[in-house]
Amino acid sequence: MSTPYDLPSDTSKIKAFEWDDHYDFPRDLVGYGEQSFNPQWPGGAKIAVSFVINYEEGAENCVLNGDMHSETHLWEAPGGSPKVQERAVNIESEYDYGARAGVWRLFRLFNKYNYKYTLYAVGKAIEDNPAVGISSVKNGHDVASHAYRWIDYADMPAEKEKEYIKKEIQTIQKICGTPPKGWYYGRLSSRSQALVWDVYKEMGIPLLWDSDSYADDLPYWVDVPAEKNEAKPEGMLMIPYSYDCNDYKFNVPTGFGSPTDFYDHVKGAFDTLYEEGEEGSPKMMTIATHCRCIGKPARFQALKKLVEYIASKEGVWVATRTQIAEHFREKFPYQPGHLAPGIKRTEAPNTVNGWPSHKDVPV
Repeated sequence: MSTPYDLPSDTSKIKAFEWDDHYDFPRDLVGYGEQSFNPQWPGGAKIAVSFVINYEEGAENCVLNGDMHSETHLWEAPGGSPKVQERAVNIESEYDYGARAGVWRLFRLFNKYNYKYTLYAVGKAIEDNPAVGISSVKNGHDVASHAYRWIDYADMPAEKEKEYIKKEIQTIQKICGTPPKGWYYGRLSSRSQALVWDVYKEMGIPLLWDSDSYADDLPYWVDVPAEKNEAKPEGMLMIPYSYDCNDYKFNVPTGFGSPTDFYDHVKGAFDTLYEEGEEGSPKMMTIATHCRCIGKPARFQALKKLVEYIASKEGVWVATRTQIAEHFREKFPYQPGHLAPGIKRTEAPNTVNGWPSHKDVPV
């Protein structure tokens, strides 16, 4: 069976993968296991809900930003070939909508319900529209990092990427008053998570959480490869993100066809996790939004209906990602080699016959 994408005709000339002890975090295919883990949410909540607003507008690929080509990703007619050294005015204006209209529609909704969101702020985007960051801080929301530019970092040299990470931290601190406590890339390189850790460490700033993971319905700790020889390692707390409960799927071929699809899908996820919480196994869920996507009037009704539904339920903790991280860090502090205290991580750096030591190996 052929692959659904193109590979070079002569793959023998491609350099084989080599594990890097500084950049490569081991995989874990076992996690918390069959019995899961109780995160003990505040007030005995059955579920923690994290609303995220991705603010990327103005930071996408654009020749006005010095890029080689235009953006083709996450707008109303995605795909196709990018315009090289030429403006794509239609795509620019689509992104502009999110910054001019969509973002404020979302802000009004969450402020009305006093639901605190996490703003995934791209540095260049809030430089171009500082009021977005300032409003979020003024109303008690969480401003996290979504990198300095909304571009693909896969082929960016490590030193240049570190410069962008530092610039992002400085930009959010300047506009919002404090550096970002958490980080989500989305279009990251294989080195990005380690580089973020490196820069925060070099700048002497605490990194409370990272969300470039889709691996669980609960927070969990990972060991940082760069800390392997440190006497007091701090670990990295992962607050998993979501691609399925995410309005970006309106703008991909296999995604949502209508606002009703989004509502039904996200409500279904909420109901499943809420039921698990009622049965004694609370979880967290992320509901991810984009200003130029669900900020459009028709789709916005689905989000509004969803917020109203969640507000009708008892035992729901609507929290920012930083609030979730602070709770988990206080209740379940980092222990090397553990997902949480007492829950040892499977020893499977290369995913070979891994089994967690806190479980009996099945016969």
